[in-house]
Amino acid sequence: VQLQASGGGLVQAGGSLRLSCVASGRTFSSYAMGWFRQAPGKEREFVAGISWSGGSTFYADSVKGRFTISREIAKNTVYLQMNSLKPEDTAVYYCAATNNLGLYYSDYMGGMDYWGKGTQVTVSS
Repeated sequence: VQLQASGGGLVQAGGSLRLSCVASGRTFSSYAMGWFRQAPGKEREFVAGISWSGGSTFYADSVKGRFTISREIAKNTVYLQMNSLKPEDTAVYYCAATNNLGLYYSDYMGGMDYWGKGTQVTVSS
């Protein structure tokens, strides 16, 4: 599976961005997808996850109510809509896929199977 993320950029605090991740190489609907991020000097952390069918979604507490993950199976694409951005959201954002169904939070914590290159998100104050 190959994953290509895009949509990052520079935005002012309070603004919005939408990240996209296009998957290729396998049936897109057969695996769950997640977004992770890594800020300078910090470990990579889970941001959001969506199950294979799109019926279940999970979010880190720090982004609940501000970020929305979705997937469009026909386009082999998963999105991360980010609203009300804060300077602390600044990080490199990665999309990832897991062979798990993604029905449980732990499905995203145990290690994803495929990773894409990251896209930089910078939020200025």
